[in-house]
Amino acid sequence: MGAEELDEGVLLPAGFARKRSKMEDLKELNRRDCHGREKGFESLSSPREKATEWLSQLVEFSALPEYLQDNSFILRHYRADWPLKHSLLSIFSMHNETFNIWSHLIGFLLFLGLTIYTAMHVPTIVEPSTLHRWQSEINDVMPSYLQLNEALSSCVPGTFDGTQCIQKPITRWPFFVFLGGAMFCMLASTLCHLLGCRSAKTFYLLMRMDYAGIATLIAASFFPPVYYSFMCNPFLCKLYLGIITSMGIGTLLTSMVPVFQTAEYRQVRAAMFFIMGISGIFPCVHKIFMYQDEPMAYQALYIEIFMGIIYGLSALIYSTRIPERWTPGTFDIVGNSHQLFHVLVVAGAYVHYHGGLVYLQWRDVKGCPLF
Repeated sequence: MGAEELDEGVLLPAGFARKRSKMEDLKELNRRDCHGREKGFESLSSPREKATEWLSQLVEFSALPEYLQDNSFILRHYRADWPLKHSLLSIFSMHNETFNIWSHLIGFLLFLGLTIYTAMHVPTIVEPSTLHRWQSEINDVMPSYLQLNEALSSCVPGTFDGTQCIQKPITRWPFFVFLGGAMFCMLASTLCHLLGCRSAKTFYLLMRMDYAGIATLIAASFFPPVYYSFMCNPFLCKLYLGIITSMGIGTLLTSMVPVFQTAEYRQVRAAMFFIMGISGIFPCVHKIFMYQDEPMAYQALYIEIFMGIIYGLSALIYSTRIPERWTPGTFDIVGNSHQLFHVLVVAGAYVHYHGGLVYLQWRDVKGCPLF
């Protein structure tokens, strides 16, 4: 009969050693559950413990895959190549994208609420007290048959009494184009920052969507001021809307090119969006020349200037990476340039919303000359 040596260096009969080995196997099976996991209390893994385990896998910039290496001044707390489930759950944990996710998610919910509020509470029928001009216009000028039809087409059915009427409100669709663009931009940004850590393929797909959202927001922001400023001049209205829409589509298509998404083209991206934004100066100046005696035109202009300053500042911060470039690593979690950029985008869009309300009030009251 042969002998086998145990770990302690003691020689025992082979049969005895095999018997002991089987006993150890039985103890091991008894110690594990049906899934092969340890039964001991210290080995149990709750969902919270699993989340903590994944958070312990946050890495530094130097350990990132190339597709995630964008800002070398943000040194730590990165997620890289995370599964979908853990990427989604990371919305409730702290890392260097947490603020970016929540800032635009809250922005999306804000504009969703504003859209619902606007649809339900912004008047759809103009108060008769604001339309006394109708009485003088119709009494002072005897309209022709065609002009009378035009006048009646602007009235709420059954309200024209031969002298005045309750005028139908101007169309609201340009205002809702802007609100839709704002919601799309912020939702796309939220998804990009939340799920971009999954893989290179997912990252580049979501980055394209993010840039498309920015281009959409800029283009959609022009629709209320341009449409309501030039609604009485269809040629100018279509001209300006056509130009900004073409610029928006061009910027969107350019952002689909893979090389455009690399870190080397960060300033080019910022410049394209900035140029697209400042192109709105031309219709704003043109509007003032056309409505020099309209106080509400100036009120809307001041709001647009304030909005432009906010957007311009956001583009400057985004492209220069201030303040993290001054003290790398200090603003990894809160306060870096991209987070400031997010806050300013939401603020600028909110200011623009109030400018849109001014345009609605102005045009609902004034309308366009009938004769």
